[in-house]
Amino acid sequence: MITATADAIVKIVRTGHRRRAWLSAAGLILTFVVASGYLFLGALRVNPLASSYRITVELPDSAGLLPNQDVTLRGVPVGRVERLEITPAGVNALVNVKSTVPIPVSSEVRVSGLSPAGEQYIDFAADSDAGPYLSDGAVIAQGKATVPVSLAELLAHADGALAQVDTSKLELLKKELGLSDQGPQKLADIIDGGTFLLSTLDSVLPETTSVLRTSRIVLTMAADKSDGISVASDNLSSTFDGITKMRDGYRRLTDEAPGTLTAIDNLFTDNSDTMVQLLGSLTTTSRLLYLRVPALHALFPNYRTSALDAIGSVMHDNGLWATGDIYPRYACEYGNPRRPPSAADYPEPYMYGYCRDDHPGVLVRGAKNAPRPADDDTAGPPPGADLGRTTDPTPRGRFTIPTPYGGPVLPIEPPR
Repeated sequence: MITATADAIVKIVRTGHRRRAWLSAAGLILTFVVASGYLFLGALRVNPLASSYRITVELPDSAGLLPNQDVTLRGVPVGRVERLEITPAGVNALVNVKSTVPIPVSSEVRVSGLSPAGEQYIDFAADSDAGPYLSDGAVIAQGKATVPVSLAELLAHADGALAQVDTSKLELLKKELGLSDQGPQKLADIIDGGTFLLSTLDSVLPETTSVLRTSRIVLTMAADKSDGISVASDNLSSTFDGITKMRDGYRRLTDEAPGTLTAIDNLFTDNSDTMVQLLGSLTTTSRLLYLRVPALHALFPNYRTSALDAIGSVMHDNGLWATGDIYPRYACEYGNPRRPPSAADYPEPYMYGYCRDDHPGVLVRGAKNAPRPADDDTAGPPPGADLGRTTDPTPRGRFTIPTPYGGPVLPIEPPR
Protein backbone atom coordinates (compact mmCIF):
# COMPACT_ATOMS: atom_id res chain seq x y z
CA MET A 1 0.00 0.00 0.00
CA ILE A 2 2.87 2.38 0.83
CA THR A 3 4.54 1.65 -2.51
CA ALA A 4 1.34 2.36 -4.44
CA THR A 5 0.78 5.62 -2.57
CA ALA A 6 4.36 6.72 -3.15
CA ASP A 7 4.11 5.90 -6.87
CA ALA A 8 0.91 7.94 -7.15
CA ILE A 9 2.51 10.92 -5.41
CA VAL A 10 5.59 10.74 -7.66
CA LYS A 11 3.35 10.54 -10.74
CA ILE A 12 1.37 13.62 -9.65
CA VAL A 13 4.57 15.57 -8.98
CA ARG A 14 6.02 14.67 -12.38
CA THR A 15 2.80 15.67 -14.11
CA GLY A 16 2.81 19.02 -12.30
CA HIS A 17 6.48 19.55 -13.20
CA ARG A 18 5.72 19.06 -16.89
CA ARG A 19 2.91 21.61 -16.67
CA ARG A 20 4.57 24.04 -14.30
CA ALA A 21 3.86 27.05 -16.51
CA TRP A 22 0.10 26.42 -16.39
CA LEU A 23 0.31 25.78 -12.65
CA SER A 24 2.15 29.08 -12.17
CA ALA A 25 -0.52 30.91 -14.19
CA ALA A 26 -3.27 29.22 -12.17
CA GLY A 27 -1.50 30.18 -8.94
CA LEU A 28 -1.28 33.82 -10.01
CA ILE A 29 -4.96 33.87 -11.00
CA LEU A 30 -5.93 32.25 -7.68
CA THR A 31 -3.84 34.81 -5.78
CA PHE A 32 -5.50 37.66 -7.70
CA VAL A 33 -8.97 36.27 -6.95
CA VAL A 34 -8.22 35.82 -3.24
CA ALA A 35 -6.66 39.30 -2.93
CA SER A 36 -9.57 40.92 -4.78
CA GLY A 37 -12.05 39.07 -2.57
CA TYR A 38 -10.22 40.21 0.54
CA LEU A 39 -10.19 43.85 -0.63
CA PHE A 40 -13.87 43.88 -1.55
CA LEU A 41 -15.21 41.78 1.33
CA GLY A 42 -12.73 42.59 4.09
CA ALA A 43 -11.42 46.12 3.47
CA LEU A 44 -14.15 47.78 1.35
CA ARG A 45 -16.95 45.58 2.84
CA VAL A 46 -18.61 45.20 -0.57
CA ASN A 47 -20.59 41.97 -0.71
CA PRO A 48 -22.93 41.79 -3.71
CA LEU A 49 -24.42 38.52 -2.42
CA ALA A 50 -25.42 39.91 0.99
CA SER A 51 -29.08 40.81 1.51
CA SER A 52 -30.20 43.87 3.48
CA TYR A 53 -33.27 45.82 4.48
CA ARG A 54 -33.84 49.57 4.37
CA ILE A 55 -34.67 51.85 7.30
CA THR A 56 -35.50 55.56 7.13
CA VAL A 57 -34.23 57.74 9.97
CA GLU A 58 -35.80 61.20 10.18
CA LEU A 59 -33.34 63.80 11.50
CA PRO A 60 -33.75 67.52 12.25
CA ASP A 61 -30.51 68.16 10.30
CA SER A 62 -27.72 66.14 8.73
CA ALA A 63 -25.26 66.88 11.61
CA GLY A 64 -22.38 66.22 9.20
CA LEU A 65 -23.69 62.80 8.13
CA LEU A 66 -22.71 61.75 4.58
CA PRO A 67 -23.60 58.81 2.29
CA ASN A 68 -21.61 55.55 2.59
CA GLN A 69 -20.88 56.15 6.27
CA ASP A 70 -21.31 53.39 8.84
CA VAL A 71 -24.44 52.24 10.63
CA THR A 72 -23.61 50.45 13.89
CA LEU A 73 -25.42 48.45 16.54
CA ARG A 74 -23.80 49.10 19.94
CA GLY A 75 -20.66 50.18 18.08
CA VAL A 76 -20.49 47.15 15.73
CA PRO A 77 -20.87 48.00 11.98
CA VAL A 78 -24.05 46.44 10.59
CA GLY A 79 -24.76 48.56 7.51
CA ARG A 80 -24.20 51.74 5.50
CA VAL A 81 -25.93 55.06 4.88
CA GLU A 82 -27.33 54.86 1.34
CA ARG A 83 -28.32 58.50 0.77
CA LEU A 84 -29.74 61.64 2.41
CA GLU A 85 -33.01 63.29 1.35
CA ILE A 86 -33.89 66.86 2.25
CA THR A 87 -37.45 67.30 3.54
CA PRO A 88 -39.39 70.35 4.79
CA ALA A 89 -38.97 69.12 8.39
CA GLY A 90 -35.29 68.17 8.17
CA VAL A 91 -33.28 65.38 6.57
CA ASN A 92 -34.17 61.72 6.01
CA ALA A 93 -31.29 59.27 6.15
CA LEU A 94 -31.91 56.05 4.19
CA VAL A 95 -29.74 53.26 5.62
CA ASN A 96 -29.22 49.65 4.57
CA VAL A 97 -28.79 47.09 7.36
CA LYS A 98 -27.70 43.46 7.00
CA SER A 99 -30.69 41.13 6.99
CA THR A 100 -28.91 38.85 9.47
CA VAL A 101 -28.86 41.60 12.15
CA PRO A 102 -32.22 42.23 13.88
CA ILE A 103 -32.56 45.68 15.47
CA PRO A 104 -35.19 46.11 18.23
CA VAL A 105 -37.82 48.80 17.70
CA SER A 106 -37.02 50.19 21.18
CA SER A 107 -33.45 51.02 20.21
CA GLU A 108 -32.13 54.52 20.79
CA VAL A 109 -30.79 56.16 17.63
CA ARG A 110 -28.11 58.82 17.62
CA VAL A 111 -25.75 60.46 15.17
CA SER A 112 -22.25 60.53 16.63
CA GLY A 113 -18.68 61.24 15.49
CA LEU A 114 -15.54 59.15 15.71
CA SER A 115 -13.38 62.18 16.48
CA PRO A 116 -13.63 65.97 16.88
CA ALA A 117 -12.87 66.21 13.16
CA GLY A 118 -16.18 64.54 12.31
CA GLU A 119 -16.56 61.09 10.69
CA GLN A 120 -20.22 60.88 11.74
CA TYR A 121 -22.14 57.61 11.82
CA ILE A 122 -25.55 56.35 12.95
CA ASP A 123 -25.57 54.15 16.05
CA PHE A 124 -28.43 52.01 17.39
CA ALA A 125 -28.30 51.25 21.13
CA ALA A 126 -30.87 48.79 22.50
CA ASP A 127 -31.44 47.95 26.17
CA SER A 128 -32.17 44.31 25.25
CA ASP A 129 -32.30 42.06 22.21
CA ALA A 130 -36.02 41.29 22.62
CA GLY A 131 -38.43 42.03 19.78
CA PRO A 132 -40.31 43.42 17.99
CA TYR A 133 -37.65 44.29 15.40
CA LEU A 134 -37.36 46.85 12.65
CA SER A 135 -38.35 45.53 9.20
CA ASP A 136 -37.81 46.62 5.60
CA GLY A 137 -39.30 50.08 5.06
CA ALA A 138 -39.46 50.96 8.76
CA VAL A 139 -39.39 54.67 9.63
CA ILE A 140 -37.88 56.13 12.79
CA ALA A 141 -39.83 59.32 13.38
CA GLN A 142 -38.17 62.63 14.01
CA GLY A 143 -37.57 63.24 17.69
CA LYS A 144 -36.50 59.66 18.43
CA ALA A 145 -33.07 60.14 16.86
CA THR A 146 -30.61 62.55 18.47
CA VAL A 147 -27.87 64.52 16.71
CA PRO A 148 -24.72 66.13 18.18
CA VAL A 149 -24.71 69.76 19.21
CA SER A 150 -23.93 72.03 16.28
CA LEU A 151 -21.29 74.74 16.34
CA ALA A 152 -23.98 77.46 16.33
CA GLU A 153 -25.66 76.01 19.42
CA LEU A 154 -22.29 75.64 21.13
CA LEU A 155 -21.48 79.31 20.53
CA ALA A 156 -24.96 80.34 21.72
CA HIS A 157 -24.53 78.35 24.93
CA ALA A 158 -21.08 79.84 25.41
CA ASP A 159 -22.56 83.31 24.96
CA GLY A 160 -25.13 82.53 27.65
CA ALA A 161 -22.43 81.25 30.00
CA LEU A 162 -20.28 84.34 29.44
CA ALA A 163 -23.31 86.59 30.04
CA GLN A 164 -23.59 85.18 33.59
CA VAL A 165 -20.02 86.23 34.46
CA ASP A 166 -19.78 89.18 36.87
CA THR A 167 -17.40 91.65 35.22
CA SER A 168 -16.78 93.47 38.50
CA LYS A 169 -15.46 90.28 40.07
CA LEU A 170 -13.22 89.70 37.08
CA GLU A 171 -11.92 93.28 37.45
CA LEU A 172 -11.21 92.63 41.13
CA LEU A 173 -9.47 89.37 40.28
CA LYS A 174 -7.31 91.14 37.70
CA LYS A 175 -6.43 93.83 40.24
CA GLU A 176 -5.43 91.29 42.89
CA LEU A 177 -3.32 89.30 40.46
CA GLY A 178 -1.55 92.48 39.32
CA LEU A 179 -0.26 93.34 42.80
CA SER A 180 2.80 91.07 42.47
CA ASP A 181 5.12 89.74 39.80
CA GLN A 182 3.72 86.22 40.33
CA GLY A 183 0.27 87.27 39.16
CA PRO A 184 0.54 85.89 35.59
CA GLN A 185 1.92 82.61 36.90
CA LYS A 186 -0.89 82.33 39.46
CA LEU A 187 -3.48 83.02 36.76
CA ALA A 188 -1.86 80.36 34.54
CA ASP A 189 -1.94 77.91 37.47
CA ILE A 190 -5.64 78.65 38.04
CA ILE A 191 -6.47 78.10 34.37
CA ASP A 192 -4.36 74.92 34.20
CA GLY A 193 -5.99 73.59 37.36
CA GLY A 194 -9.46 74.37 36.03
CA THR A 195 -8.65 72.70 32.71
CA PHE A 196 -7.32 69.64 34.52
CA LEU A 197 -10.43 69.55 36.74
CA LEU A 198 -12.79 69.79 33.75
CA SER A 199 -10.87 67.13 31.78
CA THR A 200 -10.91 64.83 34.82
CA LEU A 201 -14.64 65.32 35.35
CA ASP A 202 -15.26 64.74 31.64
CA SER A 203 -13.40 61.40 31.78
CA VAL A 204 -15.60 60.31 34.71
CA LEU A 205 -18.79 62.04 33.59
CA PRO A 206 -21.13 59.13 34.48
CA GLU A 207 -19.60 58.87 37.96
CA THR A 208 -19.80 62.65 38.46
CA THR A 209 -23.45 62.68 37.41
CA SER A 210 -24.14 59.78 39.75
CA VAL A 211 -22.46 61.62 42.65
CA LEU A 212 -24.53 64.74 42.01
CA ARG A 213 -27.73 62.71 41.88
CA THR A 214 -26.97 60.65 44.97
CA SER A 215 -25.54 63.50 47.07
CA ARG A 216 -29.06 64.78 47.74
CA ILE A 217 -30.06 61.33 48.99
CA VAL A 218 -26.94 61.17 51.17
CA LEU A 219 -27.50 64.61 52.67
CA THR A 220 -31.19 63.88 53.22
CA MET A 221 -30.29 60.62 54.93
CA ALA A 222 -27.75 62.46 57.11
CA ALA A 223 -30.48 64.95 58.13
CA ASP A 224 -32.87 62.08 58.89
CA LYS A 225 -30.21 60.30 60.95
CA SER A 226 -29.22 63.40 62.92
CA ASP A 227 -30.47 61.77 66.12
CA GLY A 228 -28.24 58.74 65.50
CA ILE A 229 -25.29 61.02 64.80
CA SER A 230 -25.94 62.77 68.10
CA VAL A 231 -25.93 59.40 69.89
CA ALA A 232 -22.68 58.48 68.14
CA SER A 233 -21.08 61.76 69.26
CA ASP A 234 -22.22 61.08 72.84
CA ASN A 235 -20.67 57.59 72.69
CA LEU A 236 -17.42 59.05 71.38
CA SER A 237 -17.49 61.57 74.22
CA SER A 238 -17.91 58.71 76.73
CA THR A 239 -15.00 56.88 75.10
CA PHE A 240 -12.74 59.90 75.40
CA ASP A 241 -13.84 60.35 79.01
CA GLY A 242 -12.74 56.74 79.71
CA ILE A 243 -9.39 57.45 78.06
CA THR A 244 -9.04 60.54 80.24
CA LYS A 245 -9.61 58.44 83.38
CA MET A 246 -6.80 56.08 82.25
CA ARG A 247 -4.21 58.82 81.87
CA ASP A 248 -2.58 57.88 85.18
CA GLY A 249 -1.96 54.39 83.78
CA TYR A 250 -0.39 55.87 80.64
CA ARG A 251 1.83 58.06 82.80
CA ARG A 252 2.87 55.01 84.87
CA LEU A 253 3.67 53.17 81.62
CA THR A 254 5.88 56.00 80.38
CA ASP A 255 7.59 56.25 83.80
CA GLU A 256 8.34 52.51 84.16
CA ALA A 257 9.18 51.76 80.51
CA PRO A 258 12.73 53.30 80.62
CA GLY A 259 13.65 51.18 83.67
CA THR A 260 12.36 48.01 82.04
CA LEU A 261 14.25 48.73 78.83
CA THR A 262 17.40 49.45 80.88
CA ALA A 263 17.05 46.07 82.62
CA ILE A 264 16.80 44.34 79.24
CA ASP A 265 19.90 46.22 78.08
CA ASN A 266 21.78 45.10 81.22
CA LEU A 267 20.70 41.49 80.54
CA PHE A 268 22.37 41.59 77.13
CA THR A 269 25.44 43.29 78.67
CA ASP A 270 25.84 40.65 81.38
CA ASN A 271 25.59 37.85 78.80
CA SER A 272 27.81 39.48 76.19
CA ASP A 273 30.39 36.62 76.26
CA THR A 274 27.68 34.05 75.65
CA MET A 275 26.23 36.23 72.91
CA VAL A 276 29.65 36.45 71.21
CA GLN A 277 30.03 32.66 71.30
CA LEU A 278 26.51 32.27 69.95
CA LEU A 279 27.24 34.67 67.08
CA GLY A 280 30.49 32.82 66.32
CA SER A 281 28.63 29.51 66.17
CA LEU A 282 26.04 31.05 63.88
CA THR A 283 28.86 32.33 61.64
CA THR A 284 30.34 28.84 61.38
CA THR A 285 26.89 27.40 60.66
CA SER A 286 26.24 30.00 57.94
CA ARG A 287 29.57 29.18 56.28
CA LEU A 288 28.74 25.47 56.26
CA LEU A 289 25.34 26.20 54.80
CA TYR A 290 26.93 28.45 52.16
CA LEU A 291 29.19 25.59 51.06
CA ARG A 292 26.21 23.27 50.85
CA VAL A 293 24.01 25.66 48.85
CA PRO A 294 24.85 24.03 45.45
CA ALA A 295 24.01 20.62 46.89
CA LEU A 296 20.73 21.97 48.26
CA HIS A 297 19.94 23.51 44.86
CA ALA A 298 20.64 20.17 43.19
CA LEU A 299 18.47 18.39 45.76
CA PHE A 300 15.58 20.81 45.24
CA PRO A 301 15.80 21.98 41.58
CA ASN A 302 13.59 24.86 40.56
CA TYR A 303 13.44 24.10 36.84
CA ARG A 304 11.12 21.13 37.30
CA THR A 305 7.41 21.50 37.55
CA SER A 306 4.90 19.30 39.28
CA ALA A 307 3.25 16.29 37.69
CA LEU A 308 -0.06 18.18 37.77
CA ASP A 309 1.46 20.98 35.64
CA ALA A 310 2.84 18.40 33.19
CA ILE A 311 -0.60 16.79 32.86
CA GLY A 312 -2.29 20.16 32.55
CA SER A 313 0.03 21.24 29.71
CA VAL A 314 -1.50 18.64 27.38
CA MET A 315 -5.04 19.85 28.09
CA HIS A 316 -6.00 22.98 26.19
CA ASP A 317 -8.57 24.15 23.62
CA ASN A 318 -11.15 21.67 24.99
CA GLY A 319 -9.07 18.58 24.31
CA LEU A 320 -6.06 16.43 25.08
CA TRP A 321 -3.14 17.04 22.69
CA ALA A 322 -0.38 14.58 21.92
CA THR A 323 2.07 13.96 19.06
CA GLY A 324 2.23 10.56 17.41
CA ASP A 325 4.15 9.08 14.48
CA ILE A 326 2.35 6.29 12.63
CA TYR A 327 5.22 5.63 10.19
CA PRO A 328 7.09 2.48 11.32
CA ARG A 329 10.82 2.92 11.83
CA TYR A 330 13.11 0.02 12.39
CA ALA A 331 15.54 0.29 15.33
CA CYS A 332 18.41 -2.12 15.79
CA GLU A 333 19.88 -3.09 19.14
CA TYR A 334 23.69 -3.12 18.90
CA GLY A 335 24.40 -4.26 22.47
CA ASN A 336 26.87 -1.46 23.19
CA PRO A 337 26.68 0.42 26.50
CA ARG A 338 24.29 3.36 26.28
CA ARG A 339 25.65 6.81 26.81
CA PRO A 340 23.43 9.47 28.34
CA PRO A 341 21.91 11.77 25.68
CA SER A 342 23.01 14.77 27.76
CA ALA A 343 26.71 14.01 27.15
CA ALA A 344 28.31 16.57 24.84
CA ASP A 345 31.98 15.73 25.29
CA TYR A 346 32.67 14.06 21.90
CA PRO A 347 33.36 10.48 23.09
CA GLU A 348 35.33 8.05 20.94
CA PRO A 349 33.14 5.61 18.94
CA TYR A 350 32.74 1.98 19.90
CA MET A 351 35.00 -0.46 18.10
CA TYR A 352 32.44 -3.23 17.70
CA GLY A 353 29.07 -2.11 16.45
CA TYR A 354 27.05 -5.01 15.01
CA CYS A 355 23.31 -5.38 14.76
CA ARG A 356 22.08 -8.38 16.72
CA ASP A 357 19.10 -9.02 14.48
CA ASP A 358 19.81 -12.06 12.23
CA HIS A 359 16.71 -11.66 10.08
CA PRO A 360 17.75 -11.70 6.38
CA GLY A 361 15.30 -8.87 5.58
CA VAL A 362 17.09 -6.46 7.91
CA LEU A 363 19.98 -4.33 6.64
CA VAL A 364 19.88 -5.92 3.22
CA ARG A 365 22.53 -3.52 1.95
CA GLY A 366 24.46 -3.45 5.22
CA ALA A 367 27.94 -4.81 5.84
CA LYS A 368 26.57 -7.90 7.58
CA ASN A 369 24.93 -9.18 4.39
CA ALA A 370 27.87 -8.36 2.10
CA PRO A 371 29.30 -11.37 0.17
CA ARG A 372 32.23 -13.00 2.02
CA PRO A 373 34.38 -16.09 1.70
CA ALA A 374 33.11 -19.21 3.43
CA ASP A 375 35.61 -18.94 6.31
CA ASP A 376 35.11 -15.20 6.88
CA ASP A 377 33.46 -14.48 10.26
CA THR A 378 33.64 -10.68 10.23
CA ALA A 379 29.84 -10.37 10.00
CA GLY A 380 29.79 -10.21 13.81
CA PRO A 381 32.07 -9.29 16.70
CA PRO A 382 34.94 -11.62 17.52
CA PRO A 383 34.22 -14.25 20.18
CA GLY A 384 34.59 -12.80 23.66
CA ALA A 385 35.01 -9.23 22.37
CA ASP A 386 34.33 -6.35 24.78
CA LEU A 387 31.42 -4.48 23.25
CA GLY A 388 32.21 -1.47 25.41
CA ARG A 389 35.69 -1.03 23.96
CA THR A 390 36.20 2.22 22.11
CA THR A 391 38.69 3.16 19.45
CA ASP A 392 42.04 4.66 20.29
CA PRO A 393 41.95 8.38 21.09
CA THR A 394 42.32 10.65 18.10
CA PRO A 395 45.93 11.77 17.74
CA ARG A 396 46.34 15.46 18.48
CA GLY A 397 48.69 17.44 16.32
CA ARG A 398 49.25 20.86 14.97
CA PHE A 399 46.14 20.99 12.82
CA THR A 400 43.79 19.14 15.20
CA ILE A 401 40.47 20.88 15.79
CA PRO A 402 39.83 21.09 19.56
CA THR A 403 36.66 19.39 20.78
CA PRO A 404 35.90 20.72 24.27
CA TYR A 405 32.69 20.02 26.15
CA GLY A 406 29.89 21.41 24.00
CA GLY A 407 26.92 21.19 26.32
CA PRO A 408 25.35 23.82 28.60
CA VAL A 409 26.30 24.32 32.21
CA LEU A 410 23.84 22.07 34.02
CA PRO A 411 22.67 22.62 37.59
CA ILE A 412 23.04 18.86 38.18
CA GLU A 413 25.83 16.67 36.87
CA PRO A 414 24.26 14.25 34.31
CA PRO A 415 24.42 10.54 35.12
CA ARG A 416 27.35 8.54 33.74
